[in-house]
Amino acid sequence: FLKDDDPEDQDETVCNQEEDGSINNNRRKTVSPAVGEHPLQYNYTLWYSRRTPSRPANTQSYEQNIRQIGTVASVEQFWKFYSHLVRPGDLTGHSDFHLFKEGIKPMWEDEANKNGGKWIIRLRKGLASRFWENIILAMLGEQFMVGEEICGVVVSIRFQEDILSIWNKTASDQVTTSRIRDTLRRVLNLPPNTIMEYKTHNDSLKDNSSFRNTKITL
Repeated sequence: FLKDDDPEDQDETVCNQEEDGSINNNRRKTVSPAVGEHPLQYNYTLWYSRRTPSRPANTQSYEQNIRQIGTVASVEQFWKFYSHLVRPGDLTGHSDFHLFKEGIKPMWEDEANKNGGKWIIRLRKGLASRFWENIILAMLGEQFMVGEEICGVVVSIRFQEDILSIWNKTASDQVTTSRIRDTLRRVLNLPPNTIMEYKTHNDSLKDNSSFRNTKITL
């Protein structure tokens, strides 16, 4: 997920992974903007996960398969980091990139996520890299205008399609979820007939699925 010329200084923000596969979130230093850099409103952490589709998914195996890559605090740090990342369209198999506010794990059970849900957009192959960049820039640029509701965004590479999703804190807040949906349509320049799906994380926990049994809207 990182190109061969991954900068050495990213070692400072990459977490350690224990022998049993669990995540050690104790970074060696707190990430902050350098002098003269443009700070982001929130720090963001990038995660990567990959699993074998034939294996049953559960919380424990998911947590073992997800890896924290690095954290950014400024516009400059983001672009430096992003330039060394493999684009989603070049990933293979069952892979995901997750960009979340620092301190929020990309897991349904996380305290910030447990009462929330996500909008889902299914993409045909070949579109993931461009849409991923657009949704990241919209989130970092605070274009959704919903206060602290946005938790993070995910791009999921699958065999038949790719899936983009954006997670928010409060699934029951229909005004907020509608605003997120409408902003997504605008920043991604989606055609009017694009099918958008919403699923609460509570429903995902019940059926152990991210993308099945969703509520569809046009």
